[in-house]
Amino acid sequence: MMETLHTVLAFIFAIAVLIAVHEYGHFIVARKLGIKVEKFSIGFGPSLLSWRSKDKEVEYVIAAIPLGGYVKMLGENGHEEDTQPLSEQDLARAYDKQPVWKRASVAVAGPLFNFMFAIIAYMAVGWLGQNVMPPVVGNIVPGSVAERAGLMVGDVLESVNGEHIYSWQKFEESLKDVVGLDIELEVKRADHKLTLSLPVKKLEKDALLVNVAEDALGVTLGSQVWIDSVVANSPAKKAGLLAGDEIMQVAGADVGTVRDFIRVIQEHAGKPLMLGVLRGNTHLQLQVIPQADSQHGVGRLGVHLISKPMVEPVLYRMGFWEGLSYGFTRTAEMTVLTINVMTKMVTTAISPENLGGPIAIAQLAGRTADLGLVAFITFLALISINLGVLNLLPIPVLDGGHLVYLGLEKLRGKPLSEAMLERLQLMGIMLIAILMVFAFYNDLMRLFRG
Repeated sequence: MMETLHTVLAFIFAIAVLIAVHEYGHFIVARKLGIKVEKFSIGFGPSLLSWRSKDKEVEYVIAAIPLGGYVKMLGENGHEEDTQPLSEQDLARAYDKQPVWKRASVAVAGPLFNFMFAIIAYMAVGWLGQNVMPPVVGNIVPGSVAERAGLMVGDVLESVNGEHIYSWQKFEESLKDVVGLDIELEVKRADHKLTLSLPVKKLEKDALLVNVAEDALGVTLGSQVWIDSVVANSPAKKAGLLAGDEIMQVAGADVGTVRDFIRVIQEHAGKPLMLGVLRGNTHLQLQVIPQADSQHGVGRLGVHLISKPMVEPVLYRMGFWEGLSYGFTRTAEMTVLTINVMTKMVTTAISPENLGGPIAIAQLAGRTADLGLVAFITFLALISINLGVLNLLPIPVLDGGHLVYLGLEKLRGKPLSEAMLERLQLMGIMLIAILMVFAFYNDLMRLFRG
């Protein structure tokens, strides 16, 4: 119960902050350009709290449903709602009486403030410091590209094609951009440095969905693999495996990752395998015979595994100028990544099942809040970028749709008709509703699958 409450509160806080940033962009630019703003609302539905600005012009509202917000400007939807004629002063400040460039500036300001928030957030992350996995080679797959190139366990990865590598995640991200190409990898080995040239082979799956370092190069951080529990009457139980055993070897080869171990087990259904096990301080050799899974025919042992990287995370804190640069570069990288993911979902290069909705965002909010301030700020920056990109899509009802309307108005010399705008708005609402229902469906399916 407390965990659910924690997740909900983290989600509400995150959404409220990001919506406030987005709407404040519209609000402050409209005010600076002389447009009369009548209401600034965080959330929809019944008002929980409201107050007036010092000049009594703007009503600020915090509403009950924290899944959106809006800025209401005078004349934004025409003047049909006005019960009395507007003064000349108010007419001059009405949204629909402004030149196209002013209205376009207001429309783009919301997404722009989301990107600005992400830049500042990533700067803060760089300066506060991140717990990162150091880029140290812990395991090399026999016969892999990495082994043929001369990479060795213990090598510290320092740069890819001249780009500084400060964490294993940064190494992985750098590789995703060069799949199918040759790279120059600078490593530190003992007290000297060397440069290795190696190809990053093409993969069957999209690079965004796989671990390129492992799948294309055959190199990983390496991990220690333990048995967490053993299923009754399973092949593992019959072989004498116990909870707490560390799996050191399988079929004579060192176990570098859980994935490697599972792959070998799956490939040996009904065939005897020797496992090298460390139990306390005692090394054991145990023979197991994986049982074929009734659904897929792959080998199963009947154990639950846990793993731990061979190296401990370290705190990487950036200097002032590096953190400043990181804010801009990281925001640019994540913006490009977001656009790529959206594009590939549309073209089905990446399954739309990867799309997450409010439940997925809430879960991520709760998890990152548990991990601490830096992780939560990183989460806020990523969602802010997604919000900025999403709102710039040329879909009616979104900011990008408004920019399209204004572009057409500039080209035609007059705005689109009210009837046309209403039809387009309805189409946009329907499209967004379908997208939200699909994302919510994905969330529920992930929940049911565990």
